[in-house]
Amino acid sequence: MITTCLSDQPKHLVAEDACEPAFLKEATAPMEKMAPAIILTDKAVSHLKRLKGDKDALYLRVGVRQGGCSGMSYVMDFEDESKVRADDSKIEADGITLICDPKSLLFLFGMQLDYSDALIGGGFAFSNPNATSTCGCGKSFAA
Repeated sequence: MITTCLSDQPKHLVAEDACEPAFLKEATAPMEKMAPAIILTDKAVSHLKRLKGDKDALYLRVGVRQGGCSGMSYVMDFEDESKVRADDSKIEADGITLICDPKSLLFLFGMQLDYSDALIGGGFAFSNPNATSTCGCGKSFAA
């Protein structure tokens, strides 16, 4: 298709896609798959699936709260699909759907959630690149 293209050059006839600005070409190019905002390890996924059972409408809400030894505490709980708010971020990971409010996501972006079944120090472990310090138990942090 031929169209008129306006540029710093005089008007001329060119192919239509030649008039398309570079930023539009980049925006419409196929996107590479981005890493999720919160990463679950295989062990964490496996344990969460055991906890969740066969209840498909349950989502895992992950967030932060003021408190704990270091200033902010991690919070996690299963929540019914009906309690998801419009501004929540939804993250899919191997059959587990994570829900996170926007304020918490600022502190959790890039975090990895792992699980250990060790007798001492076992349970969920948070590896948070935004944390400037953590407490000894690993359940609270400062940012």
